[in-house]
Amino acid sequence: MVLDAHDLKGGYGDRTIVEQVTLALHQGEWISILGANGSGKSTLLRLFGRVLSPQDGVISLGGHDIHSLSPTAVARKLALLPQQQVLPAGLSVYQLVSLGRSPHQPWWQWDLTDDDQQQIEQALAWTDIDHLRHEPVANLSGGQKQRAFLALALAQNPQVLLLDEPTTYLDIHYQLQLLELLKQLNHQTKLAIITVLHDINLAARYSDRLAFMRKGKLWAIGTVAETLTPDIVNQVFDVDVTILDTPVGPQICPLAASQPLHTPPSEIAELKPRAAL
Repeated sequence: MVLDAHDLKGGYGDRTIVEQVTLALHQGEWISILGANGSGKSTLLRLFGRVLSPQDGVISLGGHDIHSLSPTAVARKLALLPQQQVLPAGLSVYQLVSLGRSPHQPWWQWDLTDDDQQQIEQALAWTDIDHLRHEPVANLSGGQKQRAFLALALAQNPQVLLLDEPTTYLDIHYQLQLLELLKQLNHQTKLAIITVLHDINLAARYSDRLAFMRKGKLWAIGTVAETLTPDIVNQVFDVDVTILDTPVGPQICPLAASQPLHTPPSEIAELKPRAAL
């Protein structure tokens, strides 16, 4: 296994969001984390990426406690693409992606090596943004920025890639293109991947295992066949579904919300005039 969490508990300050999570990610495996809003998916990913320190439990990266490793040592093995990226001012796409080579350079080295440049060029080609290399990152569309930051992560040449909603801002064409690219890397380079996704069908289509979260706990984890069931989806999302057999594997068809939305009468009254406008 390349990433391993045991009895993990964590959150923000004294507030616990995630608890009792035990999960092992193996080399060349793709796990997608699914759950309703507020279930702790992004918090769990931040714990895996060492953005947050656990309140309890242990996370191992390559057999070592991830918090015993230096940030540089972690960055050589693990890359995290969060939902909201910090945009450095004034950088071109090429300059942004080249930052992915920083963990592999000694502190005294300023120039990119031939290997660094090859990794950058490969990342630009994989994400289909080579034509944008000289464009300021600030001028990119949301989808283009998403692909630029993915290229930054890929330029690190990590063993583990963590992605929080990587299909955000992407239309369906680029969603499929990005996930096909990740699957190709997953198969060909044995890249281990954890994604947080809202789209259950995309997760089922591309992942080896699904991890369903409910109220901060790992509710179910297993293969698509084991976990993509009407009962588990209903328990996690409060939605009635049926499972369809499709050319791309099992997919869900939502039927109805199993619990009605409870809207206070005062809010309903406020909504009616606005709806009439």
